[in-house]
Amino acid sequence: MNEGSAAVRALSPGGDLATALAGFRPRAPQQAMAAAVEAALADAPNALLVEAATGVGKTFAYLVPVLQARRRALISTGTKTLQDQLFDRDLPMVCEALGYTPRRALLKGRANYLCPYRLELASAEAGGATGRGTRAERLPVLEALQRYARTSDTGDLGQAGILAEDSPLWPQVTSTVDNCLGGECPHVQDCFVLRARKRAQEAEVVVVNHHLLLADMALKEEGFGELLPEVDAVIVDEAHQLPEIAGSFFGVALGTRALRELARDTRREQEQQVPEATDIRHRVADLETAVAALLDISVDWEARSGQATIAADGRLEGCLDALDEALGLLEQALEVVAARAAGLEQLRGRCVMLRARLHEWREDTPDTVPWAERFRQSLTLHRTPLDAARPLAQRRAARPATWVFTSATLAVGEDFSHAARRLGLPGDVATERLDSPFDFSRQACLVHPAPALPDPNSRGYTRACIAWAWPLLRDNPGGGFFLFTSHRALQEAAMILRSELPAGRELLVQGEQPRGDLLERFRAAGNAWLLGAHSFWEGVDIRGEALSIVIIDRLPFAAPNDPVLQARAAALEAEGRSPFMEFSLPQAVLALKQGAGRLIRDADDSGILALCDPRLTGKPYGRHFLASLPPFHRAREPAEALRFLLAAREDPPCV
Repeated sequence: MNEGSAAVRALSPGGDLATALAGFRPRAPQQAMAAAVEAALADAPNALLVEAATGVGKTFAYLVPVLQARRRALISTGTKTLQDQLFDRDLPMVCEALGYTPRRALLKGRANYLCPYRLELASAEAGGATGRGTRAERLPVLEALQRYARTSDTGDLGQAGILAEDSPLWPQVTSTVDNCLGGECPHVQDCFVLRARKRAQEAEVVVVNHHLLLADMALKEEGFGELLPEVDAVIVDEAHQLPEIAGSFFGVALGTRALRELARDTRREQEQQVPEATDIRHRVADLETAVAALLDISVDWEARSGQATIAADGRLEGCLDALDEALGLLEQALEVVAARAAGLEQLRGRCVMLRARLHEWREDTPDTVPWAERFRQSLTLHRTPLDAARPLAQRRAARPATWVFTSATLAVGEDFSHAARRLGLPGDVATERLDSPFDFSRQACLVHPAPALPDPNSRGYTRACIAWAWPLLRDNPGGGFFLFTSHRALQEAAMILRSELPAGRELLVQGEQPRGDLLERFRAAGNAWLLGAHSFWEGVDIRGEALSIVIIDRLPFAAPNDPVLQARAAALEAEGRSPFMEFSLPQAVLALKQGAGRLIRDADDSGILALCDPRLTGKPYGRHFLASLPPFHRAREPAEALRFLLAAREDPPCV
C-alpha cells in the first residue's frame, strides 16, 4: 500500500473522513483498495478487479480517489436501492468531507419516470369510464400522479410513494423505448426523462444502475441521442451481477405483454384520433387472437422451457406465422393514417420493431440459445448469448476509460479467472483481494453436519434440515434467515415451521408480502425467522441480534434444467472443457459467499452460519466452498454453536 497516497491519507486516522464524519473507523483494507483505485486512475485507460469483503467499506474506497482526482466518473450499482443510497447518502458525505462538490446526477431507466403524455392518456381513458369499474377506481390515483407531475422536479415514481411496484398503472403512466414519441411528443418540454438525461450530460459524477449502463453500452437507440456522457472512469459496483444482466441486454426478447400493450394503445389511439378507421380495430383483434393462441399452446410449458421443449411443440411455428402476419397487416393499416397524429406513427413504428424482434428470435444462430419464460398470464420468448463476455469486451473497448469492477464476491479462493472471463476482461487484468477487517474467529461460528443428513435431492431432506437445525430455530434469542435454493423447499419448510415454531416467534415467508414489508417487519420483531429464496441471498443489510443466524439448506448450484445453463454446458463440453469445474462450481461458490455475507455486517455483530448440505464435507468439491468463506470459528453441532454465540455477545471483539 502506498502510504504517500492522497486517498490513503484521507481515509487514515486524522484524515479528511475521520475528521468530518462521526463514527468513521479507519480500515487498512479500505485504504489498500483506495490506493489500488488511485493507481488505476493514474494509468488510464485500463481495468481493475477488486474483491472487497464485507466491512472493507468499498464505496468510500472508490469514491475518495475518484473525487480527489477530479475525474469525470460514471458509477453503476447493482440495484436501484443501492443507486439511491449511493446518490442520497454516501456521495454527499464524501464530497463534504473532501470539501469538493462536483456536479452530480442520478439517472435511472425511463420506466422509473412519470410520462406526462401517457399519464394524460390514462387519465382520459379513466375519466371516460362510468360506474365503479376498474378504470373509474383509478381516478384518485391518477389525480395524485397529476399533482406529483406538477410539483416534482424529477418525476421519479420510486420517490413519489403513490404507486406500488406491481401496480398495473405503472406501465400505463411511464414510457418505453417502444412507445415513446420522442421529439414528436406534445409534452416534450415537460419530459422528466429528457430532464434527467440533460442533468447527466452536464454532470461530473453520474450514478446509474447496471441495466442503464448496459443499455448505453449496447448502443440502443432511444430517440434522444447519446444516453450517458463521456467519462474518465467507470466504477461497476456489485460487478458479480453484470454478466447475467448483460445476457438479457445483448439478447432478444419478445413478450406477450408488449404485444398486448401495442393492441391496447392502438385501440385507444384509433378511438381518439381516427374513429372512422374501423379496419384498424379488426387488425387489432387479429393481433389479440394471435397472442391468445400463443398463450394457449404454451399453457403447459415449464416456467423456463429450453430449446427441446420449444422445438417439440409443432404448433409454435404456426402461431408465430400468424403473429407475424397480424403485425404486418396492422402496420399496413396504421401506415395509411400515420400522418394524422404522432401517436399513430409511433404505433406503426412499434409494429415494425416488434416484428423485427420476432424475425430475429426465429433466426437460429450457433452462439445464442432460444428459450421461453412462462408466467401465469404471459409468455416471453428469449434468445440469449451463450456468453456475454465478448459483447461486454467490445462495448468496454468502445468507451476508453479506467474501469473498476468491484464486489464482495469475485474470487474463488484467490482465483479471479472465472469473474474476469465472464466480464470479458483479459487474463492478466490487475486484481486486488481484500479480506474483511472483522474478527470472524471471535464474531461468527460455522456449523454444518457430518455427512449424516440424507442426500439433498431426497424426498425428506427439508424436514431433516429442520430437525438438525432445530436448536438454532428454537433457542436463538435473536432472529435469523433460513435461505433456500428453491421455492418448493421454502414452502415445505414454511408449512412445517408454522406448526412447530414456539409461540411468540414470528415466521415471515417470501412471497406472502412485498420484500420491503417483510424486511421492515423482520427488523421490528427482533426475533423473527424469515424464509427466503434467491432475492434474500444478497442486497440485505441487517445488523445486530435481529439477524444473528443464517441457515442455508443447500449449496447454491444453479438448477440443472435451466435452459441457458444447459446450452452453456453443452458448448463447454464441445470444446473439451468441464462445465462443472469451469462454470457451475465457481458460480455456486460465489453465490454461497453472497448468502453467508448476510450474517456479519458490522464490527459489533456476532452470529452463526449453519450450512445443512452434507456435500460440504462429503464431496471433494466441498473444500472449494469452505476455502472461500471467512475464517469462522468451527462448531460440530448446533448446541455448541449457540454456546459460542452467547459467549461472543458477552465478550464482544475489540475494534
